[in-house]
Amino acid sequence: MNRDNSKGKVLIYRTIAWCVIQLLLFVVIVARLYFLQVFEADKYKTMSDENRISARILVPPRGVVFDRNGYVLAGNKQNFQAMIVAEQATNVQDTLNRFKKIMPLTETEQNRIQRDLKKYRRFVPIKLKDGLSWEDVSRILLATSEMPGVVVDDGLSRNYPFGKQMAHLLGYVAAVSEQDLQNDNDPLLMTPDFKIGRIGFEKRFEKKLRGKGGNLKLEVNAVGRIMKEIERVDGKPGKNLQLAIDARLQQKAYELFEEQSGAAVLMDVNTGEILTFISMPSYDSNDFVLGVNQATYNQLLFDEKQPLINKPIAGLYSPGSTFKMMVALAALEAGVITPETRFGCSGKMELGNHLFHCWKKQGHGPLNVVEALQHSCDIFFYETAQKVGIDKIAAMARRFGLGSQTALHFDDEKSGIIPDRAWKMAKYGASWQGGETLIAGIGQGYVLTTPIQLAVMTARIANGGKMVEPTLLKIDDSKKLKFADMKINSRYMDLVKEGMCAVVNRPGGTAFMSRFDYNGKKMCGKTGTTQVRRISMKERQTGIVRQEDLPWKYRNHALFVGFAPQDNPKYAVAVLVEHGGGGSSVAAPIASKLLKEALILEESE
Repeated sequence: MNRDNSKGKVLIYRTIAWCVIQLLLFVVIVARLYFLQVFEADKYKTMSDENRISARILVPPRGVVFDRNGYVLAGNKQNFQAMIVAEQATNVQDTLNRFKKIMPLTETEQNRIQRDLKKYRRFVPIKLKDGLSWEDVSRILLATSEMPGVVVDDGLSRNYPFGKQMAHLLGYVAAVSEQDLQNDNDPLLMTPDFKIGRIGFEKRFEKKLRGKGGNLKLEVNAVGRIMKEIERVDGKPGKNLQLAIDARLQQKAYELFEEQSGAAVLMDVNTGEILTFISMPSYDSNDFVLGVNQATYNQLLFDEKQPLINKPIAGLYSPGSTFKMMVALAALEAGVITPETRFGCSGKMELGNHLFHCWKKQGHGPLNVVEALQHSCDIFFYETAQKVGIDKIAAMARRFGLGSQTALHFDDEKSGIIPDRAWKMAKYGASWQGGETLIAGIGQGYVLTTPIQLAVMTARIANGGKMVEPTLLKIDDSKKLKFADMKINSRYMDLVKEGMCAVVNRPGGTAFMSRFDYNGKKMCGKTGTTQVRRISMKERQTGIVRQEDLPWKYRNHALFVGFAPQDNPKYAVAVLVEHGGGGSSVAAPIASKLLKEALILEESE
């Protein structure tokens, strides 16, 4: 009996303990549920919404670029793309093989597709090929039943209607790189196949042209497939921009160069507006938008005429005799010469143990500064440079914009070199030599400039000493521009301009054959020819080899800077023809025709 009671009590105790444990577990579960549903309700509601709602970025249309007359220079065109959605394909590789039979894919394209298939989730459309024609689209659509997962998408791609004529000015857009992502946190850059300005104007004004992305909220299921659109907030389209460039003058310059290599810049001397900006030879910006193939890129990269270099701003050249106006102004301002000063030219000049030659072997005889500019006498400017010194020549050149980057702010723009004593000591740890002053006096030796700098220099001469700055954007006609006065004696400026006008319009002037008279309007300018190889004494004695008999890369560079009209100048031009031979025979005719075209177009408006 006692044993039965003991067993009963144990059973009762165990039952009570089990019930207490169950009760405690129930209390814990209820407390936990209460905590999650009351205290952390907002947190889990947000997490649930994030699993249910997919947010995507809406890419805005890129801003359109116009010329000063409203012609589209860079726009957007309809672009058909073939895409594949992996989750809709029965067998992705089989679908790709069938697609390649209709639309061949390069090895680069195939590698990109495989990379994207691994990178993105299976419901994300992956680009197979873009830039499709209507014929391509039709062939793909007819075969879609045999290629499950392949769809055709209609979007926008960048288009450059003028192709090669505007390539170096506009640049192009290209795919976003890892470096771009590190430098710019804009979410737009992370959208598949987004393109940004890579060089030129497209890069310079990237932020304005890009616009701001919008947002799209979509309801998706557990695997991410879109169920419905919940909310759409459109972005802000890129800003349309109007350039100062005149497409008609740009086309004219392109045609004038023909197959020659070089650069030309035409600008308004009063506003700084750049009307022509050409680099030759060129390339087609459209080739880079969809991805240039390796063969085409290698051809551009290894071409001896360097079509990928933006020569107006990144090409460095000795200015040659176009630099002589700087020497003349420096000497006049310093008082070491006067308008009446004359130096005799016998064809050569001795300094120490060295002979310095004029381009005219028999010499020019006695000349003043105007006549020296007219005939481009080297001896006169050797003498003048020696008297004024390199430091004052350099200071004057810098006032006219030489040796420093312009206000264009392109990444690839070069500064050039305007040497002086301090520069040489810092660069080479050596003292400046007298012979180096003479060579610099005719724009050679260490002196290096870009075509855009020569155009700015010429504009500042033409406008009487106003420190005009170049701009690619069209200036509002109602805007009153004020440029600092360079404070150079107007008599000296007029004297240099008189010399430039004599170069073109007086018999014996080095550009006399390129003169024109359009309704009383004439051109003024200065020729330049710079050596790219040293002429030996033996060659001088036996006869200098003709330029046309030399290999292209050993021929002289040809330059011309000028302005028009002669009275009340409006336009300044700088033309450089690489290895063209002579400034008077090659560069001056191009500049003359370009300036005349500008006058004709101005009168017709």
